[in-house]
Amino acid sequence: MSEPEPVVTKKQVLYCGVCTLPPEYCEFAASRKKCEEWLKGAHPEEYARLYNDQAITEKLAMTTLSEDRVAKEAAKMEKAMSKEEARMARELEKKMSSKVVIKRVERNKRKCVTIVFGLEVFGVDLKKTAKTFANHFACGGSVSKNPQGLDEIVVQGDFSDEILGLIHKNHPEVPRDNIELTEEKKPKKVAP
Repeated sequence: MSEPEPVVTKKQVLYCGVCTLPPEYCEFAASRKKCEEWLKGAHPEEYARLYNDQAITEKLAMTTLSEDRVAKEAAKMEKAMSKEEARMARELEKKMSSKVVIKRVERNKRKCVTIVFGLEVFGVDLKKTAKTFANHFACGGSVSKNPQGLDEIVVQGDFSDEILGLIHKNHPEVPRDNIELTEEKKPKKVAP
């Protein structure tokens, strides 16, 4: 007679919303203060468990570092946090100065395509968005490289205004002021 197999249950692991590490390891991340603030707001019971007086004294008892070593580590962490904050500020500045261009390009004989460029800066998945556009408009939509080597979404047909509305609806992280509508026409040939 064989023994019944033990029941395996999934363990739920909490991950930080800032640095994506488990909260026990957030103290080693460069964004430690932001991690603590997030944990305090999102999971107060876990914050109380990790950052109460008893937990802090246990951590200090486990570390037998000299005072100058502790000061050096603190200075190192402070420098890392300031670098992380500066990096995040640069990324935010880059996002706010970036433009999303929706361009209608005329092809041959009254046919045109709509090209969307610049969404990747705002963290938008281009392949999913191209598929969404293609399904919504019942046309071809793909991600391709432009002459500068950057990715852009190409949708077959003139859907400039509708794409603008879909971006506002599906991607609120893209500021409305950062979206430009342009039109590119082929020069007309003059008959001799």
